[in-house]
Amino acid sequence: VPTGDTVHKEYQTSPVPTPATQTATTTPTPTTTTTDPSTTTPKPTTTPATTRTTTVAAAAKTRPGLHRVRDIAFRGISTSASNRNILRPNTGIQRQEPVAAFQRAAGSPAHLAMETDSWKPGLSLFDTGFSSKEELNPKPLESISQGNPNCKVDLSFLIDGSWSIGKRRFQLQKQFLGNVAQALGIGSTGPLMGIIQYGDDPSTEFNLKTYANSKDLRNAIEKIPQKGGLSNVGKALSFVNKNFFSDANGNRGGAPNVVVVMVDGWPTDQVEEASRLARESGINIFFVTIEAAAGSEKQNVIEPNFVDKAVCRTNGFYSINVPSWFSLHKVVQPLVKRVCDTDRLVCSKTCLNSADIGFIIDGSSSVGTSNFRTVLQFVANISKEFEISDTDTRIGAVQYTYEQRLEFSFDKYSTKQDVLSAIKRISYWSGGTSTGAAISYASEQLFSKSKPNKRKIMILITDGRSYDDVRVPAMAAHQNGVIAYSIGVAWAAQDELEAIATDPDKEHSFFVDEFDNLYRFVNQLIQNICTEFNSQPRN
Repeated sequence: VPTGDTVHKEYQTSPVPTPATQTATTTPTPTTTTTDPSTTTPKPTTTPATTRTTTVAAAAKTRPGLHRVRDIAFRGISTSASNRNILRPNTGIQRQEPVAAFQRAAGSPAHLAMETDSWKPGLSLFDTGFSSKEELNPKPLESISQGNPNCKVDLSFLIDGSWSIGKRRFQLQKQFLGNVAQALGIGSTGPLMGIIQYGDDPSTEFNLKTYANSKDLRNAIEKIPQKGGLSNVGKALSFVNKNFFSDANGNRGGAPNVVVVMVDGWPTDQVEEASRLARESGINIFFVTIEAAAGSEKQNVIEPNFVDKAVCRTNGFYSINVPSWFSLHKVVQPLVKRVCDTDRLVCSKTCLNSADIGFIIDGSSSVGTSNFRTVLQFVANISKEFEISDTDTRIGAVQYTYEQRLEFSFDKYSTKQDVLSAIKRISYWSGGTSTGAAISYASEQLFSKSKPNKRKIMILITDGRSYDDVRVPAMAAHQNGVIAYSIGVAWAAQDELEAIATDPDKEHSFFVDEFDNLYRFVNQLIQNICTEFNSQPRN
């Protein structure tokens, strides 16, 4: 088996596998394989403060032993349960967290000078923020350093152990990883880093909680032996998605998940499907490619544009190409600066953690006290499926009759329990039905105060025809970026429900004959919200 540097891609001198054998050997393992009947029962929603659970009361297919973050995927018409990351987070909606302090430390002019012009075009595209959830701080790890608090990310490096890389380049790769670990400032309140080596098959060298300071991590990296084999990157991405970011491995939940893939030349399997599933789990994928395929070798590349198919976004931010292994040291600081720029790690966003949701509740006389309580239960059942905090999804509510009342604003409550308690306390008003005025009021009192990095979702529930026009207020809301869902009960007018709803109407408006059947729409509504979120262009 070749181990030297003399021929860069020596294994490629043998015939390339036929497409049939290639597919058979490299198709990523399906993310969900079995359905455990016990997992279809929703988990209880009363949990310790440090644990966030989200349940969707539908047949959930939960992969055994995985972090709750990985447990959900809305694809097609399936629904399943999770806590944090579900779908491909494509909107660029972010949380706010200044990274200026870190930029002073690791992004000084001397360091930034290393970032060549070819990487710069993408750097200004995403300005909005993503902040780690400080209330979810992990238990302190034993370490001599707490790490750089301005770079709180959970980081996995996929390193190339294939024979084609040779011993010398493998050593250069380890030096690079050691320098990155040093520059990151590893620690329990800062970045944590684990490593997976891939060849024919991937294996974890160490996980997030194995080493809690840069010195120990560097020493451990130096001792990693080369495993050999092919460069099966797709298989490695599938492995990291299913196995790496778990509670048992030290995943913190409140820190973005980042994977950096090191590739010598090109992968020997397909990466597109495995990387898509990883992105839909909320993983930010970066690629560092070294010495791309030469002209004579390109015919052997399975996916010529594999980087664009794999990375989180193809804006130049998530990919770095290095012409030679011997210039790899020059990208240490640029790479560290990017993975620590939590403002721009957009793939950590999911449909459950990135919205401002305003409920517009009909409190007119025709509803009645008993039905009003049923409506509030419906509102609570929807709310509890989202991950609620001041940096995640926020909930607000307006009740209306002829008049309108702000029950609570988006910034009023920052925990799920507080939101559910506030919904329960809403008192029935009774009066007429001016739905158009209620939409205008909600636009002004709720959505005008929405954060620019949030999806604005309005869920309006009414049981009758409005006394005023709904079309003009609804159109104004749509134009201001509000995604409107209308839910009609009993005597609600279908034409008004469709006018209120964002296009396409069928996916944003619902009608039910009686209040007791409202519960049937909870799963469908959340599924539609998530499907729409996931259908946004990735790049």
